[in-house]
Amino acid sequence: MIRVGVIGAAGRMGSEVCRMVEGDAELELAARVGRDDHPLESLLDNRVEVSVEFSTPASVKDNVAWCLAHGIHAVVGATGLKEADLSELDELCRERGVNVFVAPNFAIGAVLMMRFAAEAAPHFDSAEIVERHHENKLDAPSGTALRTAALMNEARSQSWVSPSDASDSVEASRGADVGGVRVHSLRVRGSVAHQEVILGSAGQTLTIRHDSLDRSSFMPGVALAIKRVASLDGLVVGLEHLLAP
Repeated sequence: MIRVGVIGAAGRMGSEVCRMVEGDAELELAARVGRDDHPLESLLDNRVEVSVEFSTPASVKDNVAWCLAHGIHAVVGATGLKEADLSELDELCRERGVNVFVAPNFAIGAVLMMRFAAEAAPHFDSAEIVERHHENKLDAPSGTALRTAALMNEARSQSWVSPSDASDSVEASRGADVGGVRVHSLRVRGSVAHQEVILGSAGQTLTIRHDSLDRSSFMPGVALAIKRVASLDGLVVGLEHLLAP
């Protein structure tokens, strides 16, 4: 049994993680950390081995650093960690002999969507991403969209073809420019997590789409990360690293 503590346990994702852990015969829900009660120290009091971090962009780095400093492995689903933060946490991992797993998206289908988009990227001239989430999501663009754009850019040797901003009648109407990939963020009530990648070249377009219709879609990936994080080496980003080829 792996003793698990959930940080952000009262939130949408955190509460779903708690239900998943309670229903998994290999996991034990040892601690819940909320906004005002059950502080991080409760992870130590309850001998937590793996923390699952689904708090907020503002608190995620400090929470993960605290866990590592106290010898607790961390699985991170909250967004907000920048490249410098990841480097700092990786160094802390190696100092303390514990590991961190970070996933922009825990849905298996979303990971495949990103993989397919990266595979297609060298064969098209332009690309745009449209991501849609519920109205209370704090960050934009989503971590999934940023990760998708990064993987697509890594797969290319040439710059994307993109129209000029000079004709925009409203500022930022063309979305955010992420290395030549335009990213558009929608926040619509009733949504969970949805993303389209649209690639184009002369005479054709390719659309790759993934929809999470319920937060239960993320739970197999979270469970896999909890069970594998102790065997990793330092900090690892992306669920694709835990999936069989």
